[in-house]
Amino acid sequence: MVLPTNPSSFKLVGPGEQPDIGYSPDLEKYRARTALRLRAEPELPKAPLPAGFPTKVEGPLVWKGNDWTDESQWVYNLNEAELQEIDAAVVHFKSLEVPLGHISASTFPLPNLSASLRDLSKELHNGRGFFVLRTIPVDSYSKEDIGIVYAGISSHVANTRARQDVKGSVLAHIKDLRATHDTPMINAAYTTDAQIFHTDAGVLVSLLALNIAAEGGTSKISSCAQIYNELVDTRPDIIKTLAEPWPVDRFGGDPLYVQKPLLFYEDDKIVIQYSRRNFTGYQAHKRNPEIPPITEAQAEALDALHYTAEKYCLKLNFQKGDIQYINSWALLHARDAFRDDPEHPRHLLRLWLWDEELAWKMPAGLKPTFERLYSIKPEEQEFPLEPEIRKFR
Repeated sequence: MVLPTNPSSFKLVGPGEQPDIGYSPDLEKYRARTALRLRAEPELPKAPLPAGFPTKVEGPLVWKGNDWTDESQWVYNLNEAELQEIDAAVVHFKSLEVPLGHISASTFPLPNLSASLRDLSKELHNGRGFFVLRTIPVDSYSKEDIGIVYAGISSHVANTRARQDVKGSVLAHIKDLRATHDTPMINAAYTTDAQIFHTDAGVLVSLLALNIAAEGGTSKISSCAQIYNELVDTRPDIIKTLAEPWPVDRFGGDPLYVQKPLLFYEDDKIVIQYSRRNFTGYQAHKRNPEIPPITEAQAEALDALHYTAEKYCLKLNFQKGDIQYINSWALLHARDAFRDDPEHPRHLLRLWLWDEELAWKMPAGLKPTFERLYSIKPEEQEFPLEPEIRKFR
Protein backbone atom coordinates (compact mmCIF):
# COMPACT_ATOMS: atom_id res chain seq x y z
CA MET A 1 0.00 0.00 0.00
CA VAL A 2 1.16 3.56 -0.67
CA LEU A 3 2.96 5.17 2.25
CA PRO A 4 1.82 8.59 3.51
CA THR A 5 4.01 11.51 2.50
CA ASN A 6 4.17 15.19 3.28
CA PRO A 7 0.91 16.66 1.94
CA SER A 8 2.69 19.98 1.21
CA SER A 9 0.18 22.35 -0.40
CA PHE A 10 -2.36 19.70 -1.40
CA LYS A 11 -5.83 20.30 0.03
CA LEU A 12 -8.88 18.13 0.47
CA VAL A 13 -12.15 19.62 -0.75
CA GLY A 14 -15.36 19.85 1.21
CA PRO A 15 -18.65 18.02 0.61
CA GLY A 16 -20.23 18.87 -2.73
CA GLU A 17 -16.95 19.68 -4.50
CA GLN A 18 -15.14 17.51 -7.03
CA PRO A 19 -11.74 16.39 -5.66
CA ASP A 20 -8.49 17.32 -7.38
CA ILE A 21 -8.15 14.15 -9.48
CA GLY A 22 -7.77 13.52 -13.19
CA TYR A 23 -7.90 10.57 -15.57
CA SER A 24 -4.12 10.09 -15.37
CA PRO A 25 -3.18 9.08 -11.80
CA ASP A 26 -0.79 11.37 -9.94
CA LEU A 27 1.27 9.49 -7.35
CA GLU A 28 2.15 12.57 -5.32
CA LYS A 29 -1.48 13.65 -5.11
CA TYR A 30 -2.45 10.12 -4.12
CA ARG A 31 0.14 10.09 -1.34
CA ALA A 32 -0.88 13.53 -0.15
CA ARG A 33 -4.58 12.64 -0.14
CA THR A 34 -3.84 9.44 1.79
CA ALA A 35 -1.73 11.31 4.34
CA LEU A 36 -4.39 13.95 4.94
CA ARG A 37 -7.23 11.44 5.24
CA LEU A 38 -5.27 9.27 7.68
CA ARG A 39 -4.30 12.34 9.69
CA ALA A 40 -7.96 13.35 9.96
CA GLU A 41 -9.23 9.80 10.56
CA PRO A 42 -6.44 7.60 11.96
CA GLU A 43 -8.88 4.73 12.60
CA LEU A 44 -9.56 4.18 8.88
CA PRO A 45 -7.19 1.16 8.61
CA LYS A 46 -9.21 -0.53 11.37
CA ALA A 47 -12.59 -0.09 9.70
CA PRO A 48 -14.83 -3.19 9.47
CA LEU A 49 -15.47 -4.75 6.08
CA PRO A 50 -18.91 -4.44 4.51
CA ALA A 51 -21.34 -7.13 5.63
CA GLY A 52 -20.80 -10.41 3.81
CA PHE A 53 -17.36 -9.56 2.39
CA PRO A 54 -14.56 -12.04 3.22
CA THR A 55 -11.34 -11.26 5.07
CA LYS A 56 -9.46 -13.09 2.32
CA VAL A 57 -10.20 -14.73 -1.03
CA GLU A 58 -8.22 -17.69 -2.32
CA GLY A 59 -7.91 -19.73 -5.49
CA PRO A 60 -6.21 -19.58 -8.91
CA LEU A 61 -7.56 -16.08 -9.62
CA VAL A 62 -5.42 -14.72 -6.79
CA TRP A 63 -2.02 -14.07 -8.37
CA LYS A 64 0.81 -11.56 -8.63
CA GLY A 65 2.57 -10.74 -11.88
CA ASN A 66 5.83 -12.26 -10.67
CA ASP A 67 4.04 -15.57 -10.05
CA TRP A 68 4.28 -16.08 -13.83
CA THR A 69 7.77 -16.85 -15.03
CA ASP A 70 7.32 -17.79 -18.69
CA GLU A 71 4.70 -16.92 -21.31
CA SER A 72 4.33 -20.61 -22.14
CA GLN A 73 2.19 -20.67 -18.97
CA TRP A 74 -0.56 -18.65 -20.69
CA VAL A 75 0.12 -18.86 -24.46
CA TYR A 76 -1.55 -21.53 -26.60
CA ASN A 77 0.35 -21.97 -29.87
CA LEU A 78 -1.78 -22.98 -32.82
CA ASN A 79 -0.25 -25.78 -34.90
CA GLU A 80 -0.51 -26.27 -38.64
CA ALA A 81 -3.39 -28.75 -38.42
CA GLU A 82 -5.39 -26.31 -36.28
CA LEU A 83 -4.73 -23.46 -38.71
CA GLN A 84 -6.00 -25.65 -41.52
CA GLU A 85 -9.15 -26.35 -39.49
CA ILE A 86 -9.68 -22.61 -39.18
CA ASP A 87 -9.29 -22.13 -42.94
CA ALA A 88 -11.79 -24.92 -43.60
CA ALA A 89 -14.24 -23.35 -41.15
CA VAL A 90 -14.06 -20.05 -43.04
CA VAL A 91 -14.92 -21.84 -46.28
CA HIS A 92 -17.78 -23.68 -44.58
CA PHE A 93 -19.29 -20.56 -43.05
CA LYS A 94 -19.13 -18.60 -46.29
CA SER A 95 -20.84 -21.48 -48.10
CA LEU A 96 -23.88 -21.00 -45.85
CA GLU A 97 -24.46 -17.50 -47.26
CA VAL A 98 -25.84 -16.13 -43.99
CA PRO A 99 -25.08 -12.81 -42.23
CA LEU A 100 -21.98 -12.65 -40.06
CA GLY A 101 -24.14 -12.41 -36.95
CA HIS A 102 -24.84 -16.12 -37.39
CA ILE A 103 -21.22 -17.09 -36.76
CA SER A 104 -21.29 -19.71 -34.01
CA ALA A 105 -19.58 -22.90 -32.93
CA SER A 106 -21.93 -24.85 -35.20
CA THR A 107 -21.55 -22.63 -38.30
CA PHE A 108 -17.78 -22.31 -37.77
CA PRO A 109 -16.87 -25.93 -36.96
CA LEU A 110 -13.46 -26.74 -35.47
CA PRO A 111 -13.60 -30.52 -34.96
CA ASN A 112 -10.39 -30.86 -32.95
CA LEU A 113 -9.44 -27.34 -31.86
CA SER A 114 -12.84 -26.76 -30.26
CA ALA A 115 -12.12 -29.01 -27.27
CA SER A 116 -8.91 -27.10 -26.52
CA LEU A 117 -10.74 -23.77 -26.77
CA ARG A 118 -13.39 -24.99 -24.34
CA ASP A 119 -10.66 -25.97 -21.89
CA LEU A 120 -9.17 -22.49 -22.26
CA SER A 121 -12.61 -21.00 -21.58
CA LYS A 122 -12.66 -22.92 -18.30
CA GLU A 123 -9.31 -21.29 -17.53
CA LEU A 124 -10.93 -17.88 -18.04
CA HIS A 125 -13.79 -18.64 -15.67
CA ASN A 126 -12.28 -20.93 -13.05
CA GLY A 127 -8.51 -20.66 -13.51
CA ARG A 128 -6.09 -17.75 -13.87
CA GLY A 129 -8.58 -15.64 -15.88
CA PHE A 130 -6.62 -15.08 -19.10
CA PHE A 131 -4.84 -16.71 -22.04
CA VAL A 132 -3.31 -15.78 -25.40
CA LEU A 133 -3.93 -17.68 -28.63
CA ARG A 134 -0.90 -17.51 -30.96
CA THR A 135 -0.90 -16.82 -33.82
CA ILE A 136 -3.42 -16.04 -36.56
CA PRO A 137 -1.80 -15.30 -39.98
CA VAL A 138 -3.76 -12.05 -40.31
CA ASP A 139 -2.07 -10.88 -43.51
CA SER A 140 -3.35 -13.92 -45.42
CA TYR A 141 -7.04 -13.01 -44.94
CA SER A 142 -9.32 -10.33 -46.34
CA LYS A 143 -10.84 -7.83 -43.90
CA GLU A 144 -14.15 -9.69 -43.89
CA ASP A 145 -12.47 -13.06 -43.49
CA ILE A 146 -10.51 -11.74 -40.51
CA GLY A 147 -13.81 -10.89 -38.85
CA ILE A 148 -15.13 -14.36 -39.61
CA VAL A 149 -11.99 -16.04 -38.24
CA TYR A 150 -11.95 -13.92 -35.10
CA ALA A 151 -15.65 -14.31 -34.28
CA GLY A 152 -15.61 -17.97 -35.29
CA ILE A 153 -12.72 -18.95 -33.04
CA SER A 154 -14.17 -16.86 -30.22
CA SER A 155 -17.56 -18.56 -30.50
CA HIS A 156 -15.89 -21.74 -29.21
CA VAL A 157 -14.46 -19.80 -26.24
CA ALA A 158 -17.77 -18.11 -25.41
CA ASN A 159 -21.00 -18.46 -27.33
CA THR A 160 -22.53 -14.96 -27.01
CA ARG A 161 -21.31 -11.61 -28.37
CA ALA A 162 -22.29 -8.19 -27.00
CA ARG A 163 -23.17 -4.99 -28.80
CA GLN A 164 -20.50 -2.29 -28.45
CA ASP A 165 -22.55 0.66 -29.72
CA VAL A 166 -26.10 1.69 -30.51
CA LYS A 167 -25.78 0.57 -34.15
CA GLY A 168 -25.33 -3.04 -33.09
CA SER A 169 -21.61 -3.30 -33.83
CA VAL A 170 -20.22 -6.37 -32.07
CA LEU A 171 -16.72 -5.84 -33.50
CA ALA A 172 -14.70 -2.75 -32.55
CA HIS A 173 -11.44 -1.41 -33.98
CA ILE A 174 -9.02 -0.15 -31.32
CA LYS A 175 -6.43 2.23 -32.75
CA ASP A 176 -5.42 5.90 -32.80
CA LEU A 177 -8.26 7.62 -34.68
CA ARG A 178 -7.42 11.26 -34.01
CA ALA A 179 -5.89 11.82 -37.45
CA THR A 180 -8.78 10.24 -39.35
CA HIS A 181 -11.86 11.07 -37.27
CA ASP A 182 -12.63 14.73 -36.53
CA THR A 183 -14.24 14.61 -33.10
CA PRO A 184 -13.14 15.90 -29.71
CA MET A 185 -15.36 13.34 -27.95
CA ILE A 186 -12.95 10.45 -27.86
CA ASN A 187 -11.64 8.17 -25.12
CA ALA A 188 -8.14 6.89 -24.49
CA ALA A 189 -8.72 3.64 -26.41
CA TYR A 190 -8.73 5.60 -29.69
CA THR A 191 -5.54 7.56 -29.01
CA THR A 192 -1.89 6.70 -28.38
CA ASP A 193 -2.29 7.67 -24.72
CA ALA A 194 -1.90 5.24 -21.86
CA GLN A 195 -5.10 3.57 -20.72
CA ILE A 196 -5.46 3.48 -16.95
CA PHE A 197 -6.41 0.21 -15.22
CA HIS A 198 -10.09 -0.43 -15.78
CA THR A 199 -12.63 -3.03 -16.84
CA ASP A 200 -14.65 -3.13 -20.06
CA ALA A 201 -18.40 -3.51 -20.25
CA GLY A 202 -17.90 -7.02 -21.62
CA VAL A 203 -17.81 -10.03 -19.29
CA LEU A 204 -14.99 -11.57 -21.32
CA VAL A 205 -12.84 -9.17 -23.34
CA SER A 206 -10.93 -10.34 -26.39
CA LEU A 207 -8.39 -8.45 -28.52
CA LEU A 208 -6.91 -9.56 -31.86
CA ALA A 209 -3.71 -7.79 -32.89
CA LEU A 210 -3.85 -6.90 -36.60
CA ASN A 211 -0.71 -4.83 -36.10
CA ILE A 212 1.43 -3.73 -33.18
CA ALA A 213 2.93 -0.32 -32.46
CA ALA A 214 6.40 0.77 -33.46
CA GLU A 215 7.07 1.36 -29.78
CA GLY A 216 5.14 0.88 -26.52
CA GLY A 217 1.52 -0.19 -26.14
CA THR A 218 2.30 -2.99 -23.67
CA SER A 219 -0.84 -4.74 -22.44
CA LYS A 220 -1.09 -5.15 -18.64
CA ILE A 221 -3.48 -7.21 -16.52
CA SER A 222 -3.93 -7.49 -12.77
CA SER A 223 -5.93 -9.80 -10.48
CA CYS A 224 -8.97 -8.22 -8.81
CA ALA A 225 -8.79 -10.84 -6.06
CA GLN A 226 -5.15 -9.96 -5.30
CA ILE A 227 -6.03 -6.26 -5.23
CA TYR A 228 -8.91 -7.04 -2.88
CA ASN A 229 -6.72 -9.01 -0.48
CA GLU A 230 -4.12 -6.24 -0.39
CA LEU A 231 -6.72 -3.57 0.43
CA VAL A 232 -8.37 -5.75 3.07
CA ASP A 233 -4.99 -6.07 4.82
CA THR A 234 -4.04 -2.39 4.57
CA ARG A 235 -7.14 -0.22 4.07
CA PRO A 236 -10.42 -2.06 4.65
CA ASP A 237 -12.22 1.30 4.62
CA ILE A 238 -11.45 1.48 0.87
CA ILE A 239 -13.24 -1.85 0.40
CA LYS A 240 -16.28 -0.29 2.09
CA THR A 241 -16.05 2.75 -0.18
CA LEU A 242 -15.81 0.62 -3.32
CA ALA A 243 -18.82 -1.47 -2.28
CA GLU A 244 -21.05 1.60 -1.81
CA PRO A 245 -22.98 3.32 -4.66
CA TRP A 246 -21.02 5.81 -6.80
CA PRO A 247 -22.44 8.47 -9.18
CA VAL A 248 -21.45 7.05 -12.58
CA ASP A 249 -21.43 9.65 -15.38
CA ARG A 250 -23.29 8.38 -18.48
CA PHE A 251 -21.87 11.16 -20.71
CA GLY A 252 -25.14 12.65 -21.89
CA GLY A 253 -27.42 9.70 -21.29
CA ASP A 254 -30.87 9.82 -19.75
CA PRO A 255 -30.60 9.76 -16.80
CA LEU A 256 -27.34 11.72 -16.66
CA TYR A 257 -25.88 9.27 -14.15
CA VAL A 258 -26.63 6.07 -12.29
CA GLN A 259 -25.68 5.04 -8.78
CA LYS A 260 -23.89 1.71 -8.46
CA PRO A 261 -20.96 0.12 -6.60
CA LEU A 262 -17.61 -0.62 -8.19
CA LEU A 263 -17.00 -3.76 -6.12
CA PHE A 264 -19.21 -6.83 -5.73
CA TYR A 265 -18.91 -10.14 -3.90
CA GLU A 266 -21.15 -12.75 -5.51
CA ASP A 267 -21.06 -16.53 -5.21
CA ASP A 268 -17.64 -16.46 -3.49
CA LYS A 269 -16.12 -14.33 -6.26
CA ILE A 270 -14.75 -10.79 -6.22
CA VAL A 271 -16.00 -8.67 -9.15
CA ILE A 272 -14.73 -5.16 -9.91
CA GLN A 273 -16.45 -3.12 -12.64
CA TYR A 274 -15.41 0.45 -13.37
CA SER A 275 -13.79 2.90 -15.75
CA ARG A 276 -11.93 5.84 -14.23
CA ARG A 277 -13.13 8.35 -16.83
CA ASN A 278 -16.73 7.97 -15.58
CA PHE A 279 -15.58 9.78 -12.43
CA THR A 280 -12.82 12.08 -13.68
CA GLY A 281 -13.70 12.72 -17.32
CA TYR A 282 -11.14 12.43 -20.12
CA GLN A 283 -10.05 15.32 -22.37
CA ALA A 284 -13.25 16.69 -24.01
CA HIS A 285 -15.36 14.22 -22.03
CA LYS A 286 -15.68 16.51 -19.02
CA ARG A 287 -17.55 15.31 -15.97
CA ASN A 288 -21.00 16.90 -16.05
CA PRO A 289 -21.23 19.58 -13.32
CA GLU A 290 -24.90 18.63 -12.81
CA ILE A 291 -23.80 15.22 -11.54
CA PRO A 292 -22.94 14.81 -7.85
CA PRO A 293 -19.15 14.94 -7.41
CA ILE A 294 -17.26 11.98 -6.06
CA THR A 295 -15.92 12.21 -2.50
CA GLU A 296 -12.33 12.42 -1.31
CA ALA A 297 -12.71 8.82 -0.10
CA GLN A 298 -13.78 7.77 -3.59
CA ALA A 299 -10.91 9.71 -5.20
CA GLU A 300 -8.45 7.88 -2.96
CA ALA A 301 -10.14 4.57 -3.78
CA LEU A 302 -9.69 5.18 -7.53
CA ASP A 303 -5.97 5.73 -7.07
CA ALA A 304 -5.71 2.76 -4.69
CA LEU A 305 -7.20 0.51 -7.37
CA HIS A 306 -4.81 1.79 -10.03
CA TYR A 307 -1.59 1.71 -8.02
CA THR A 308 -2.34 -1.65 -6.40
CA ALA A 309 -3.13 -3.08 -9.84
CA GLU A 310 0.14 -1.64 -11.15
CA LYS A 311 2.06 -3.17 -8.24
CA TYR A 312 0.88 -6.71 -9.02
CA CYS A 313 0.35 -6.56 -12.79
CA LEU A 314 1.56 -8.93 -15.48
CA LYS A 315 2.80 -7.44 -18.75
CA LEU A 316 1.86 -9.41 -21.85
CA ASN A 317 4.02 -9.65 -24.94
CA PHE A 318 1.29 -9.00 -27.49
CA GLN A 319 2.42 -10.08 -30.97
CA LYS A 320 0.85 -9.54 -34.38
CA GLY A 321 -1.79 -12.23 -34.94
CA ASP A 322 -2.25 -12.95 -31.22
CA ILE A 323 -5.71 -13.11 -29.67
CA GLN A 324 -5.80 -12.14 -26.00
CA TYR A 325 -8.75 -13.26 -23.85
CA ILE A 326 -9.36 -12.01 -20.32
CA ASN A 327 -12.14 -12.32 -17.76
CA SER A 328 -13.05 -8.66 -17.27
CA TRP A 329 -14.92 -9.41 -14.06
CA ALA A 330 -11.82 -11.00 -12.54
CA LEU A 331 -8.99 -8.84 -13.95
CA LEU A 332 -8.27 -5.17 -14.44
CA HIS A 333 -6.41 -4.27 -17.61
CA ALA A 334 -4.41 -1.30 -18.86
CA ARG A 335 -2.20 -0.24 -21.74
CA ASP A 336 1.00 1.78 -21.93
CA ALA A 337 1.21 4.76 -24.25
CA PHE A 338 2.58 3.92 -27.69
CA ARG A 339 4.09 5.36 -30.85
CA ASP A 340 2.95 4.42 -34.33
CA ASP A 341 4.85 4.75 -37.59
CA PRO A 342 3.63 4.10 -41.16
CA GLU A 343 4.79 0.47 -41.09
CA HIS A 344 3.59 -0.22 -37.56
CA PRO A 345 0.22 1.42 -36.79
CA ARG A 346 -1.17 -0.34 -33.70
CA HIS A 347 -4.54 -1.82 -34.67
CA LEU A 348 -6.58 -4.25 -32.59
CA LEU A 349 -10.01 -5.79 -33.03
CA ARG A 350 -12.19 -6.29 -29.96
CA LEU A 351 -15.07 -8.58 -29.03
CA TRP A 352 -17.08 -8.63 -25.80
CA LEU A 353 -18.12 -12.19 -25.01
CA TRP A 354 -20.21 -14.18 -22.54
CA ASP A 355 -20.50 -17.94 -22.12
CA GLU A 356 -23.85 -19.34 -21.00
CA GLU A 357 -22.37 -22.59 -19.74
CA LEU A 358 -19.49 -21.27 -17.63
CA ALA A 359 -20.52 -17.69 -16.75
CA TRP A 360 -20.34 -16.53 -13.16
CA LYS A 361 -23.50 -15.62 -11.30
CA MET A 362 -24.25 -12.01 -12.20
CA PRO A 363 -24.41 -9.45 -9.37
CA ALA A 364 -27.82 -7.77 -9.30
CA GLY A 365 -26.24 -4.34 -9.68
CA LEU A 366 -24.74 -5.30 -13.04
CA LYS A 367 -27.75 -7.04 -14.61
CA PRO A 368 -29.37 -4.02 -16.33
CA THR A 369 -26.22 -3.15 -18.26
CA PHE A 370 -25.13 -6.67 -19.18
CA GLU A 371 -28.57 -7.95 -20.12
CA ARG A 372 -28.93 -5.00 -22.51
CA LEU A 373 -25.50 -5.54 -24.08
CA TYR A 374 -25.91 -9.27 -24.62
CA SER A 375 -29.49 -9.25 -25.87
CA ILE A 376 -28.58 -8.46 -29.48
CA LYS A 377 -29.93 -10.91 -32.06
CA PRO A 378 -27.76 -12.43 -34.84
CA GLU A 379 -29.48 -10.46 -37.59
CA GLU A 380 -28.86 -7.20 -35.68
CA GLN A 381 -25.12 -7.70 -35.34
CA GLU A 382 -22.81 -5.46 -37.36
CA PHE A 383 -19.16 -6.20 -38.19
CA PRO A 384 -17.60 -2.90 -39.37
CA LEU A 385 -14.63 -3.49 -41.66
CA GLU A 386 -13.08 -0.07 -41.01
CA PRO A 387 -12.28 1.74 -37.75
CA GLU A 388 -14.95 4.01 -36.34
CA ILE A 389 -15.67 5.81 -33.07
CA ARG A 390 -18.45 4.08 -31.20
CA LYS A 391 -21.78 5.89 -30.88
CA PHE A 392 -23.45 5.26 -27.55
CA ARG A 393 -26.72 7.13 -28.00
